[in-house]
Amino acid sequence: MDIVPLLEAIGEPETAALAGLLVGMIFGIAAQRSRFCLRAATVEFARGVLGTRMSVWLLTFSTAVVWTQAAELFGLISTDDARIMAVPGSYSGAIIGGLMFGVGMVLARGCSGRLLVLAATGNLRSVVSGLVFAVVAQMSLSGWLAPLRNGIAALWTTPNGTNIHLLDALGLPDLTGLFVGIVTASIALFLSWKNRVSPQTLFMASGVGFAVALGWVATTSLAAASFDPVPVVSATFTGPSANTLMFFLTPNATLDFDIGLIPGAFIGAFLAAAWAGELKIQGFDGPRTMRRSMVGAAFMGMGGMLAGGCAIGAGVTGGSVFALTALLALFFMWIGAVIADLVVDQKGWICATTTEPA
Repeated sequence: MDIVPLLEAIGEPETAALAGLLVGMIFGIAAQRSRFCLRAATVEFARGVLGTRMSVWLLTFSTAVVWTQAAELFGLISTDDARIMAVPGSYSGAIIGGLMFGVGMVLARGCSGRLLVLAATGNLRSVVSGLVFAVVAQMSLSGWLAPLRNGIAALWTTPNGTNIHLLDALGLPDLTGLFVGIVTASIALFLSWKNRVSPQTLFMASGVGFAVALGWVATTSLAAASFDPVPVVSATFTGPSANTLMFFLTPNATLDFDIGLIPGAFIGAFLAAAWAGELKIQGFDGPRTMRRSMVGAAFMGMGGMLAGGCAIGAGVTGGSVFALTALLALFFMWIGAVIADLVVDQKGWICATTTEPA
């Protein structure tokens, strides 16, 4: 991907933001039309169902793995250069943060990416929850909660100052990642056939995975062509939400990939919902639902920062390059979500079940 002419024409920060905008728009359109949502998939699982939402999540995850691993085999990216691999991973952060995020997304009725997509369609619950999420994420990144986050993350970390590539650690050949993606995609397609998921939904679910791979390729190209260091990243919504919030609050803030990603996802989801006639103003059912959603959003803000990413950033983006702590975080997000659904929604031990659509 030759982006040198674009860099020379508009500048490096602007090009990075434009790349983020493009990746975000593809993500927003695909996520809105496919109803992609990790929370919904975990709730189905918790209730003994392998339904439509599980099919969509598995297809998204698998296509992200297939596209990303194929890009690496063709030399378009190198997972060793990815920021998630180049910095120390935190086992303790992945475990505790993953549990917090999983609980939070059940309480808020959507992960951070899903809240952004819903906000674009007019869901005011998601707007409020998304703002709480971004504020707590920023507090955890560099505010009052940062010392607590740093302390928890430092309890148990990966050795040698880098993360661990799971396949390399197991001594598996390079084609293993692509094989894992294809097998997972086959399972997803079988479940989709069984649940009669429409071809359009399948196409859009795979589009979310494609957006993740495109992000890796775009930032790799930027890093290779830019004079200043550019982190190799892809779609995630914890850090970028915090950064975007501060961008609009801080004078002379710098454009980068993250700053384009969040508005891009919002715009893409809005356009997709408008095209389908699904724009609709929605609010909270009542004070109890509002409290539940805000608590959940706060859990996700802190949990996502501890885990090194959200359900997208760790669960799909980090998983697509087989970063060990990302996969560990994803595992504990599932555990946290299953426990929260059992305790809160199925048993009703903490608060009443809400009937709001997700």
